Amino acid sequence: MKRFTSNFSYQPRATVTSKGASPAHGAVDFLRTHDRMAALFPAVARMAELQKECTTLLPETFHACTVVQFEGGCLVFSSPNAALATKLKQRLPKLQEALLNRGWQVNSIRVKVSVSTSFTAPVPVRKEKQLPLDALSALSELEQQLETSPRNAALKAAIQTMLMRHRTTQKK
Repeated sequence: MKRFTSNFSYQPRATVTSKGASPAHGAVDFLRTHDRMAALFPAVARMAELQKECTTLLPETFHACTVVQFEGGCLVFSSPNAALATKLKQRLPKLQEALLNRGWQVNSIRVKVSVSTSFTAPVPVRKEKQLPLDALSALSELEQQLETSPRNAALKAAIQTMLMRHRTTQKK
């Protein structure tokens, strides 16, 4: 049976972190001072170790999966989509055998598909095209040469807007 070693001390401590300690270290120390939270550290550390082992054993398949639970010899993974879950299910016998050889008592492995409901669409990047100075001067000349009439008012306004926008972006 695999001996689990970790750098966590699971006994609650009442120490205050030094000024040079990282915020994560301070949070760990704070959580260790509470009995209920300190009891979670062994399970979290065991699942993190299993996550690392599985990623090492199946790097091409397990990159997006997460260990969700490991109790009573049953290991449960979550997969972000059905295609990856199917690919992973084909590799489960090999993974289970490798974990057993490494000392983990894994009797069964289940894969759950957990599609994220909070999908955020990527924000399109708007690329500003810069007009050359020759083009800007030609547009300025055109705007000045256009007759001031109701028929040309919209065109003159559009040219003025374009000139203003491109002149301000070139100054930046």
